[in-house]
Amino acid sequence: MQFINDWSFARLILGAGAIAGSLALLVCVAKAQDKNSPGSTYVMKISTPTINDVPDTYARNFGAALERDSGGRIKAEVYPASQLGSIPRQIEGTQFGAIQCEVVPPEFMVGLDQRFEVLAAPGLVSSLAQGQDVAADPEVRKLMFSLGVDKGLHGVGLFMAESAIVVTKNPIRHIGDFKGKKIRIFASKFQSEAFERFGVTPVAMTLGDVLPAIQQGTIDGAVTGMGPVVHMHFVDTAKYVTMTNQPAIFLIAAINKKWYDSLPKDLQQMVDRDALQESAAIRQFATDQRGKVEAAYTASGGEEIKLPPDEQATFLKTLSSVGADVSKSNPQLAAAYKIVTDAAARAQQAANQ
Repeated sequence: MQFINDWSFARLILGAGAIAGSLALLVCVAKAQDKNSPGSTYVMKISTPTINDVPDTYARNFGAALERDSGGRIKAEVYPASQLGSIPRQIEGTQFGAIQCEVVPPEFMVGLDQRFEVLAAPGLVSSLAQGQDVAADPEVRKLMFSLGVDKGLHGVGLFMAESAIVVTKNPIRHIGDFKGKKIRIFASKFQSEAFERFGVTPVAMTLGDVLPAIQQGTIDGAVTGMGPVVHMHFVDTAKYVTMTNQPAIFLIAAINKKWYDSLPKDLQQMVDRDALQESAAIRQFATDQRGKVEAAYTASGGEEIKLPPDEQATFLKTLSSVGADVSKSNPQLAAAYKIVTDAAARAQQAANQ
């Protein structure tokens, strides 16, 4: 089992050491199609970390839209549930071309650019609707899609999947119950700082390693979404879910830039257009899916726990300054954080009108 034991190591996982391992992926890369040949078929492997959930539903819808709109010139192959490797391996595969498209939480790309984690700031949004509006904000898209350009990635899609919860082997019913726990987080300084404030030892870890780690007692629980908890049958090992609803879980769709550049201009425009259209279209599915998986979890014997109202208020207040505190020492991160918080404020203002 491979663990990422702190967020700083996660920043290195896609660095020089990983590049050497990624060379093997290049063997699998097909020769670039002739972009001047209108009859060429372009195979697009799309990789996601989950199955029967928001990310892979987006991937399947995106792939189907491309096949339809391209008249079969693009052939999409969707590989859910980390079939093509852990999230870091999916990122590497997309960087170097063995995979043409990844749909992953952007904070796992923090090793490429720390600003990828900015949407993981706790307290950024308070609802799925607000999060989807933030993801659709032109300034936010411009920021997030630009971050991987010099790292071999072309951003095309962005959306919020759901709010995070904490799934544990033993119940967390009060803020004090967090103290002393080892909790899996995403590879984000925003998340590590947030949970350290409650006495947690945060452990950054890719999704595929989480359930075995809970089973073996390496960690006490995990920050994740309700979708993975249900579809990966966490209830057999960890039957308690504390509904913190923080932070938001966003997904970014990024494409191998060389593959994108090999496409004829009309297909490039089609990829960009369909990715954004499906980012908007997934909104209703995400809303409906959250209700379904919550019902399925309790029906299978799991328990959903809400902190007492006063403690939930304290929880949110404690998290409210994490984003500013983490980003203030890095001017680029601070500027990115301002872009997303301004977008969140605009979305909230529009909702209130």
